[in-house]
Amino acid sequence: MTISEKKNFERGIFRNLMDKSSLIDRRNVEINVRLYVESFFTSGKKFNHIGIYWPLKNEVDIRSLNDKYSLALPRCDDNKELLFCAWDDKKLTKDSEGIPSPDISSKISYKNLSMIFIPCLSIDKNLTRLGYGGGYFDRLRVDKNWRDIPCIGVLTSNCVSHDLLTKADWDIPLSGFITEKEILV
Repeated sequence: MTISEKKNFERGIFRNLMDKSSLIDRRNVEINVRLYVESFFTSGKKFNHIGIYWPLKNEVDIRSLNDKYSLALPRCDDNKELLFCAWDDKKLTKDSEGIPSPDISSKISYKNLSMIFIPCLSIDKNLTRLGYGGGYFDRLRVDKNWRDIPCIGVLTSNCVSHDLLTKADWDIPLSGFITEKEILV
C-alpha cells in the first residue's frame, strides 16, 4: 500500500469518527480553545490576529472568537496556495476550494499572526496531523517564518489516534492540539 493509499484509508476511519462526535463535545472543544487563547492573551505576549478556519461538516466551530479577538481566515488561491486574510465585516466570497473567505485585498503577513488553529481529521502523539489531503497547511509551513507561528490542531478526543499516523516526507508536525478533554500545546 502506498503512503497516499494508507492516508486515504486513515481519512475514511477518522472522518467516520468525526461524524460521530457529539455537538456537546465539539462545543467543549470550542470552550477549551477559548481558554487557551485567553491564557495566551493574559500572559502579556504580543498579540496579533488569530488564524482560524471556516468549519466544514462536523468540524469544531471556533468562529465565536470573532466576538473578542481579531481573526484571519485562510483563502486558497488558484495556484493551490494558502493565504491568510483579515476577517472583518465585509462579505466573504468563496475561494478556489469553494470555502467562504475574505477578499485577497485583506491579505496579512505571517508577522501579523500570533497563532493558527487548524482542523484535523486526526493527530497522533508525534503531532502528525491528518487533514483532507490538499496539503495547503504543509505547503504554507515549508516557509520557516510561517512554521514559527504556533499551529494548533482542533478536534474531538475520539479522533486522536492511539497509533502513529502515516507520515509523508512533506508532513510538518503541529505545535499541539486541543480537544474537549485536553489542551496539549
